[in-house]
Amino acid sequence: MSQNVLIVDDSATIRQMIKKTMGIAGLDVGDIYEASNGIEALAQLHDHCVAVMVVDINMPTMNGIQLLTRMKENERLKDIPIVIASTEGSQKRIDQMADFGAFGYVRKPFQPEQLRDVLQPLLGVTDDSGSKDSDANNDLF
Repeated sequence: MSQNVLIVDDSATIRQMIKKTMGIAGLDVGDIYEASNGIEALAQLHDHCVAVMVVDINMPTMNGIQLLTRMKENERLKDIPIVIASTEGSQKRIDQMADFGAFGYVRKPFQPEQLRDVLQPLLGVTDDSGSKDSDANNDLF
Protein backbone atom coordinates (compact mmCIF):
# COMPACT_ATOMS: atom_id res chain seq x y z
CA MET A 1 0.00 0.00 0.00
CA SER A 2 1.40 3.39 -0.99
CA GLN A 3 2.25 5.86 1.77
CA ASN A 4 2.17 9.66 1.52
CA VAL A 5 5.41 11.60 1.93
CA LEU A 6 6.13 15.23 2.85
CA ILE A 7 9.40 16.76 1.59
CA VAL A 8 10.53 19.85 3.50
CA ASP A 9 13.42 21.78 1.94
CA ASP A 10 13.87 25.45 1.06
CA SER A 11 15.22 24.53 -2.38
CA ALA A 12 12.59 23.65 -5.00
CA THR A 13 15.35 21.96 -6.99
CA ILE A 14 16.25 19.69 -4.06
CA ARG A 15 12.58 18.85 -3.47
CA GLN A 16 12.25 17.81 -7.13
CA MET A 17 15.47 15.81 -6.90
CA ILE A 18 14.19 13.93 -3.83
CA LYS A 19 10.91 13.17 -5.61
CA LYS A 20 12.79 11.89 -8.65
CA THR A 21 15.18 9.91 -6.46
CA MET A 22 12.27 8.16 -4.73
CA GLY A 23 10.98 7.12 -8.14
CA ILE A 24 14.40 5.94 -9.35
CA ALA A 25 14.86 4.00 -6.12
CA GLY A 26 11.60 2.17 -6.78
CA LEU A 27 9.86 3.31 -3.61
CA ASP A 28 6.10 2.81 -3.65
CA VAL A 29 4.85 6.19 -2.47
CA GLY A 30 1.41 7.72 -2.66
CA ASP A 31 1.00 11.47 -2.76
CA ILE A 32 4.10 13.59 -2.31
CA TYR A 33 3.57 16.94 -0.61
CA GLU A 34 6.12 19.73 -0.44
CA ALA A 35 7.01 22.59 1.89
CA SER A 36 9.84 25.12 1.76
CA ASN A 37 10.12 25.60 5.53
CA GLY A 38 8.76 24.38 8.83
CA ILE A 39 5.74 26.70 8.86
CA GLU A 40 4.63 25.41 5.45
CA ALA A 41 5.28 21.85 6.63
CA LEU A 42 2.97 22.30 9.62
CA ALA A 43 0.28 23.65 7.28
CA GLN A 44 0.69 20.61 5.01
CA LEU A 45 0.47 18.31 8.04
CA HIS A 46 -2.75 20.06 9.06
CA ASP A 47 -4.24 19.39 5.62
CA HIS A 48 -2.80 15.97 4.77
CA CYS A 49 -1.97 12.66 6.38
CA VAL A 50 1.62 11.59 5.75
CA ALA A 51 3.46 8.42 6.69
CA VAL A 52 6.97 9.81 6.49
CA MET A 53 8.80 13.12 6.12
CA VAL A 54 12.13 14.02 4.51
CA VAL A 55 13.36 17.22 6.18
CA ASP A 56 16.29 19.58 5.67
CA ILE A 57 17.90 21.12 8.75
CA ASN A 58 18.85 24.59 7.51
CA MET A 59 15.81 26.52 6.24
CA PRO A 60 14.53 30.07 6.66
CA THR A 61 11.46 31.02 8.74
CA MET A 62 11.39 27.73 10.68
CA ASN A 63 14.32 25.31 10.43
CA GLY A 64 14.28 21.53 10.80
CA ILE A 65 15.03 21.53 14.52
CA GLN A 66 12.26 24.02 15.23
CA LEU A 67 9.88 21.91 13.11
CA LEU A 68 10.74 18.70 14.98
CA THR A 69 10.34 20.52 18.30
CA ARG A 70 6.84 21.73 17.32
CA MET A 71 5.88 18.28 16.08
CA LYS A 72 6.97 16.63 19.34
CA GLU A 73 4.58 18.96 21.19
CA ASN A 74 1.61 17.78 19.10
CA GLU A 75 -0.05 14.42 19.88
CA ARG A 76 -1.11 13.86 16.26
CA LEU A 77 2.31 14.69 14.77
CA LYS A 78 4.82 13.45 17.32
CA ASP A 79 5.13 9.91 15.96
CA ILE A 80 5.55 10.69 12.24
CA PRO A 81 8.91 9.23 11.17
CA ILE A 82 11.38 11.82 9.90
CA VAL A 83 14.45 11.34 7.75
CA ILE A 84 16.91 14.22 7.67
CA ALA A 85 18.37 15.01 4.23
CA SER A 86 20.92 17.75 4.70
CA THR A 87 24.38 18.99 3.83
CA GLU A 88 24.86 19.42 7.57
CA GLY A 89 27.40 16.81 8.53
CA SER A 90 28.48 17.51 12.10
CA GLN A 91 27.94 14.54 14.39
CA LYS A 92 26.69 16.89 17.10
CA ARG A 93 23.90 18.17 14.82
CA ILE A 94 23.02 14.66 13.65
CA ASP A 95 22.82 13.46 17.27
CA GLN A 96 20.67 16.48 18.11
CA MET A 97 18.24 15.56 15.34
CA ALA A 98 18.10 11.98 16.61
CA ASP A 99 17.31 13.32 20.09
CA PHE A 100 14.43 15.26 18.55
CA GLY A 101 13.07 12.06 17.03
CA ALA A 102 14.58 11.82 13.56
CA PHE A 103 14.66 8.23 12.34
CA GLY A 104 17.59 8.53 9.97
CA TYR A 105 19.98 10.80 8.16
CA VAL A 106 21.08 11.07 4.54
CA ARG A 107 23.82 13.52 3.65
CA LYS A 108 23.33 15.57 0.48
CA PRO A 109 24.30 14.87 -2.19
CA PHE A 110 23.16 11.28 -1.91
CA GLN A 111 22.70 8.30 -4.17
CA PRO A 112 19.15 7.00 -4.80
CA GLU A 113 20.07 3.79 -2.95
CA GLN A 114 20.94 5.71 0.21
CA LEU A 115 17.55 7.40 0.35
CA ARG A 116 15.85 4.11 -0.54
CA ASP A 117 17.60 2.24 2.27
CA VAL A 118 16.47 4.74 4.90
CA LEU A 119 12.90 5.11 3.60
CA GLN A 120 12.09 1.46 2.83
CA PRO A 121 11.34 0.36 6.40
CA LEU A 122 9.30 3.51 7.05
CA LEU A 123 7.16 2.97 3.96
CA GLY A 124 6.46 -0.65 4.83
CA VAL A 125 8.61 -2.05 2.03
CA THR A 126 10.02 -5.44 2.90
CA ASP A 127 12.17 -6.09 -0.18
CA ASP A 128 15.69 -5.23 0.91
CA SER A 129 17.42 -6.26 -2.29
CA GLY A 130 20.43 -4.07 -2.82
CA SER A 131 20.20 -2.42 0.57
CA LYS A 132 23.73 -3.48 1.42
CA ASP A 133 25.33 -1.42 -1.36
CA SER A 134 25.03 2.03 0.21
CA ASP A 135 27.97 3.78 1.83
CA ALA A 136 28.59 5.53 5.12
CA ASN A 137 26.84 8.79 4.14
CA ASN A 138 23.53 7.54 5.45
CA ASP A 139 22.75 6.32 8.93
CA LEU A 140 19.84 4.88 10.80
CA PHE A 141 19.64 6.07 14.35
